[in-house]
Amino acid sequence: MLAPLNLLIPPAPRLPFLSFNRLPHFRCACSPSIFASADSLKLTSSSPALATRMQSGSPMVTEEEFTGNVKERLAKLFESSLKLTAPDEPDVEPLVAACTAKFGDYQCNNAMSLWSKIKGKRTQFRGPPAVGEAIKNNLPPSEMIESCSIAGPGFVNVVLSKNWMAKSIQKMLIDGIDSWAPKLSFKRAVVDFSSPNIAKEMHVGHLRSTIIGDSLARMLEFSKVEVLRRNHVGDWGTQFGMLIEFLFEKFPNYEDVNEKAIGDLQAFYKESKLRFDADPDFKERAQRAVVRLQGGEDRYRRAWAQICEISRNEFQRVYQRLGVHLEEMGESFYNPYIPGVVKALTEQGLVEESQGCQVIFVDGFNIPLIVVKSDGGYNYASTDMAALWYRLNEERAEWIIYVTDVGQQQHFAMVFKAAQRAGWLPNVDRSYPKTSHVGFGLVLGDDGKRFRTRSSEVVRLVDLLDEAKARSKKELIDRGKGQEWTEEEIEQTAEAVGYGAVKYADLKNNRLTNYTFNYDQMLNDKGNTAVYLLYAHARICSIIRKSGKDIEELKKTGTLVLGHVDERVLGLHLLQFAEVVEEACLNLLPNVLCEYLYNLSEKFSTFYQQCKVVGSEEETSRLLLCEATAVVMRKCFYLLGITPIYKI
Repeated sequence: MLAPLNLLIPPAPRLPFLSFNRLPHFRCACSPSIFASADSLKLTSSSPALATRMQSGSPMVTEEEFTGNVKERLAKLFESSLKLTAPDEPDVEPLVAACTAKFGDYQCNNAMSLWSKIKGKRTQFRGPPAVGEAIKNNLPPSEMIESCSIAGPGFVNVVLSKNWMAKSIQKMLIDGIDSWAPKLSFKRAVVDFSSPNIAKEMHVGHLRSTIIGDSLARMLEFSKVEVLRRNHVGDWGTQFGMLIEFLFEKFPNYEDVNEKAIGDLQAFYKESKLRFDADPDFKERAQRAVVRLQGGEDRYRRAWAQICEISRNEFQRVYQRLGVHLEEMGESFYNPYIPGVVKALTEQGLVEESQGCQVIFVDGFNIPLIVVKSDGGYNYASTDMAALWYRLNEERAEWIIYVTDVGQQQHFAMVFKAAQRAGWLPNVDRSYPKTSHVGFGLVLGDDGKRFRTRSSEVVRLVDLLDEAKARSKKELIDRGKGQEWTEEEIEQTAEAVGYGAVKYADLKNNRLTNYTFNYDQMLNDKGNTAVYLLYAHARICSIIRKSGKDIEELKKTGTLVLGHVDERVLGLHLLQFAEVVEEACLNLLPNVLCEYLYNLSEKFSTFYQQCKVVGSEEETSRLLLCEATAVVMRKCFYLLGITPIYKI
């Protein structure tokens, strides 16, 4: 069935078009002319959309309002101390970081930088150690701190109270893990990811974009940010004339043609391209078809919509397996907005003619950004400028994140610079609204080359994912689970492990690096793999089940105590969950969360080896610690897009 055309082709933009005052992020004292220049742009702290709000300026929680971020709460305490220590230096931000157990749990590192500011002025201090001592002594009383000490050139080391740590973890068990969600300083973000091309197969590059983008969206959503998940599919352009004309030729009654009749759309695309290159008459008809499609002729629009729908169905098979949802807003959606955007940029004096093209020159690049080609047509830059305008002006996004391969880094850098010249974005990197390009490296085969099949074809993602599931299922059968579990349990576990293994193998690496796709490595149940982590979670669940205790009742009646050194180590790591998620969010690095999850599993393993749980005098407390670990692991799995398993 054809999708309604009004969902695929947006109406022409309403007038008046591109009014500067409609931009949500800026407030301008000038007249409402079209897009004020960057020079006339005035960012004010009173802007309702937080135009000058800095990432580091998020409000701190009070002593009574702990919501999971230990570093943030300590920073609030040190902020008070710094104001007392150096009252004439009001803009000193507390520098608090986790540190190794040898020195303490956290460390404040302001003494040296503060000394460099006050040195030479009238001051009672005689060096960084004295400044550090004063910072320590001026800390307000807090139940979270057990002790403080000074090390080296004024570092203030903090040891957290075991009682406070235990109470905080137990409170999370009662209130839920969402009570530990980071509190970020913006409310709405666009994450543009996956973005395959119509009539072409999704390849491993799209796999990386889809997995990374979904994880970033999940972390932002967990942090109470409204995320607009955008699938910027390639559904517009000259190739559609070729595809439509070939469809008409091969299937005269094209409206009755379904996905089954066309078959492999990738093969259909290749056939049409061969015909386009070899037959001048066909090429001419295809070029006329583009004009008719863009002119809005019904027959061509309906054929275009049919091709798009067949592709969508293929994409959805991948998204269904990965558990990913997106809202499609492809190139065709933004196409009607391009003329108005180009007109506005031209009236600002930003668009110049160069070698027959309409271009924008941006600092730092020796080539311009082409917004209108020499033949009058539009290109990727035209579409991306229109999309960026729409996301800022219509969708009112404060952070717009593009997840594509590193090869597109220069293109997006130029688009962002052009937007700054237009006054759409501030020139201060740390203020909102802002844009970020999330680049990623290649997926390689065992031969060190780009991952392909033996026949050098791009690997179909559906086949790749199904192979991971099949191998996972075989392993379960070989271990005798076929006799113990139902077929449904086998299928669900094979999917969770197989798909989870593919995702984790990607996400655990710094996204900028290339990684080798290897089924044997990613499905190994030892080492830093999803299989190992999923099995570790299942073992924790098994410990709780074997105790015979009602864990929900224990949360209400039991008391968690961190008496053993390995209990405390595990408890501290649990309490660092919120700050790790915040770091992964703001730096756009899912591998930070993967590292945290793997370390959590390792610390639990040490705890379990050293501390008897079931049948011990501390059974209730340790079962609560087991449950807290499982809860945090499950949330980590969710943020990475992985489905947990509960038995092995």
